[in-house]
Amino acid sequence: MADQKFDVIIVGGGPGGYVTAIRAAQLKMSVALVERENLGGICLNWGCIPTKALLRSSEINHLLHNLGEFGFSADHISFDLAKVVKRSRTVAKQLSSGVAHLMKKHKITVLDGVGKLAGPHTLAVTKDQKHVATLTAPHIIFATGARARILPGFEPDGAKIWSYREAMVPDIMPKSLVVIGSGAIGIEFASFYRSMGAEVTVIEALPRILPVEDEEISAFMHKQFEKQGMKLLTNVTVQKAEKSPTAVTVTVELGGKTQAITAERVISAVGIVGNVENLGLEAAGVKIERTHVVVDGFGRTGVPGIYAIGDLTGPPWLAHKASHEGVVCIEKIAGLNPHAFETGNIPGCTYCRPQVASVGMTEAKAKEGGRAIKVGRFPFIGNGKAIAMGEPEGMIKTIFDAKTGELLGAHMAGAEVTEMIQGYVIARQLETTEADLMHTVFPHPTISEAMHESVLDAYGQVIHF
Repeated sequence: MADQKFDVIIVGGGPGGYVTAIRAAQLKMSVALVERENLGGICLNWGCIPTKALLRSSEINHLLHNLGEFGFSADHISFDLAKVVKRSRTVAKQLSSGVAHLMKKHKITVLDGVGKLAGPHTLAVTKDQKHVATLTAPHIIFATGARARILPGFEPDGAKIWSYREAMVPDIMPKSLVVIGSGAIGIEFASFYRSMGAEVTVIEALPRILPVEDEEISAFMHKQFEKQGMKLLTNVTVQKAEKSPTAVTVTVELGGKTQAITAERVISAVGIVGNVENLGLEAAGVKIERTHVVVDGFGRTGVPGIYAIGDLTGPPWLAHKASHEGVVCIEKIAGLNPHAFETGNIPGCTYCRPQVASVGMTEAKAKEGGRAIKVGRFPFIGNGKAIAMGEPEGMIKTIFDAKTGELLGAHMAGAEVTEMIQGYVIARQLETTEADLMHTVFPHPTISEAMHESVLDAYGQVIHF
């Protein structure tokens, strides 16, 4: 294509980049979007969406093997792994095609290639090391995302040791599996494979699984996973992996003793590294810390005309965070007056069985901040809808400032909590107090009533427990 000038250039077509491009187009800007692989990015193609399709299949498998609880019976229940994987990939492809349609709808120029700064307000685009175009714009936004951190000695080989990509398109359903890392990615894969019948061992270096969650929720989920037959090892140092033709043996140090764990496959899920390389950022004077670009609350790097959003800028590494960050960034560029981005109202969700969701401060963080707090809890066993659904294992925890009634944090585990957390997110966004939540009418029978009861419990007014 001929070299072109635009109002804004966006590098990376994931949930941060493509949403920013659409908002920019809505604001009457001319927009170029540079994407090296797939529109929708990792989230849509190899992350958020296809994993949820896989997890849905595993939920169905779990239900089919527990039909007796609901008065049904069936024989010879089985699954076709190739079809399970194919459905997941079909879902991802459908949504990626949808993003391409949105780009055309909003008249966004999409370039297939890799973008690199080539001077002030200038981006060179190449494909397979061949020149595609030289673009110029007063504003260039980088949304190149992140990738899985590689643990030395556990480099994915596509056969015995898997990254998230291989774990999403398995060639076999392993009889045994070791998952290294118990963050959201590791736990979701552990939950999927356990629900599909694999023997799963989760290894975590920190003292507890799901370490970013409230400690009480982590403990609750630990018990739930153990009930499902999952083996969980915490405070573990991973030492090495030894492959054989049929398995992998992982050597760990636990409690001062060396232990060997053998499984057919290993999944490494030990963190995130920002995609900062070969973008020309450091040469342009952009500050990078621990593989992530340093920005302010509007995505500004400190170098005029250069911005960064999403996973590239650090935690939380979430698609919805990237999208919102991008909107804030482009609206600031357009001269609007958005609120500076901050992470306190960004919900986190883990789609294991049962689900986990949270927003705001944990109890420990609230106390560390010197807050006097009130804490409410409500178990799903006291909720009629949860019992009727056959999902009595769950809990909701709410944390309030004792002086002002501000909702500091909400933490949930159980069926459908990834849908319900948004109620508390809205409450925090609107700066509601305990009084607002206590006087809100929740429909009956719903699991969301447990949210109401948790608030009431914080103030000694719980009804059904």
